[in-house]
Amino acid sequence: MGVLKASYELNGTALNAAIIGPFMTDSSTDHGWAGPQLLRALHQGEFDLYLTDSANRTSLAFARPMKYQLLPVHCLEWTCVFRPGAMAAALLQRKWPGLAWLAVGPCGRAFDALAGRRLEPPIQPSSSRRIHHERIDAARFAERLPALMSDYALRPSWKDGELPRLLALAAEKQADGPLHFGGTYDEAGKMVGCHAFYGQAGGIANLLQIQAPGPHWGATLDGLIAAAREMGCVGITGQTQSRFLPHLFGYNRLFFRYAGGTMVRSRIAEVAEAVRAGDIFIGGLMGDRWTRLSSDDFGRV
Repeated sequence: MGVLKASYELNGTALNAAIIGPFMTDSSTDHGWAGPQLLRALHQGEFDLYLTDSANRTSLAFARPMKYQLLPVHCLEWTCVFRPGAMAAALLQRKWPGLAWLAVGPCGRAFDALAGRRLEPPIQPSSSRRIHHERIDAARFAERLPALMSDYALRPSWKDGELPRLLALAAEKQADGPLHFGGTYDEAGKMVGCHAFYGQAGGIANLLQIQAPGPHWGATLDGLIAAAREMGCVGITGQTQSRFLPHLFGYNRLFFRYAGGTMVRSRIAEVAEAVRAGDIFIGGLMGDRWTRLSSDDFGRV
């Protein structure tokens, strides 16, 4: 079992957290007991809370009786399609890399060309003309993200350059293209939201992290969608969060699917209550879907 150590805080109280990664067992000798035993052993350790955002259905089956709280909205992945034909071709290429791109790429482009302007996504009404979006670098993103998540009672406590280090590790992921950062600014030039996503022209953008205070979620999502489209991505996908879910419903050609169980466990009553209330910053960098183990193919050169 792989575990990432992390620091959280609850209303100023420091907490040690374990972000649980993949379980790996020998299928020829394991009869279903290794996973629960590993998890029980982990529970005897130094941590105040345990969390994961990538549990499969087998893990869900034995973790929930161990008093893990499931966060249903965070278990979902949303996908917004910009160019359906090209996106279908990209998905086929991802599933079967040996499939000749020359056979599927032109068909996708032809479909999108025939559909024409009917495929243009709607303008999101939440955006204001006084709001603008800019590309930023990793350092600026790391500087502003902690302030933008300050309205969560249970949130990460990054210290001593830990967040820039995590972003550097995240940038090593190769499956979805380079890592890009963007900021949303109000008329006074103050950053009111930020996002980070993987993407490249012709591919499917993959959201790493997005954050904004309540009034600015819509505008920040607009900036994310616009950045991915302008890059030439054929669509974008990302983990759903309860705080921006209502704003997603304003987009056309948006789909949801189960992507991985997001669960939290703690013996501390106040922590468990914050989780039940949805007052927790989780997912993205505070999970393990972003790691190379979640997507990169180590068998190819």
